[in-house]
Amino acid sequence: MAIEAGISSYKKNRIKLFIVACLALTAWCIYDGYYNQKWIDKYTNPDGSPKTYLVFNRRAPYFLVSGAVLLGVYLASVVGKKVVADEEKLIVDGKTINYDSIVSLDKTHFDSKGYFILTYETAQGSQVKKKISDLKYDNLTPILDHVVSKIS
Repeated sequence: MAIEAGISSYKKNRIKLFIVACLALTAWCIYDGYYNQKWIDKYTNPDGSPKTYLVFNRRAPYFLVSGAVLLGVYLASVVGKKVVADEEKLIVDGKTINYDSIVSLDKTHFDSKGYFILTYETAQGSQVKKKISDLKYDNLTPILDHVVSKIS
C-alpha cells in the first residue's frame, strides 16, 4: 500500500494569492492610467507629456499580467508533485530513493517546524540531503512514520 503526500494547500493558496494580487494591481493601474481623468491630469506635465507615475501605470499592466500568467503556469506544473512511500522505495518529486540507500533521517524539527531532513546515498556514492517540509507537502506524518519503520 502506497502512502501519498500531495502538494500542500498552503503552497497552492499562496500562489493563487499572488496571481490575484497581480491581477488586482493590473486593474488598478489600468484604471488610473487610462480612465481616471483627474489622476491623469494630475500626473501630466503642462506640455502634455506624462510624468513618471502615469508612465508606470500605463506600462505596468503588461508585466503584471505576464507575471500572473507565469505564476499560473508554475501552479499548473506544481500541482502534480507529490511524495509517495511504498514498500520498497520513497519517491520525492519523481526521484526514487530506495530505503536501503537512506543513511540518516533527522526528524528533530518535524513537530515544531514541520520538516525533516533525509540523507541518502546516490548510485555514484555521494550523499545527498533532502529537506521535506509540510509547507510544500500535506500528509507528511504517515510518510515519515512509514519511512522510519522501513529504515529501522
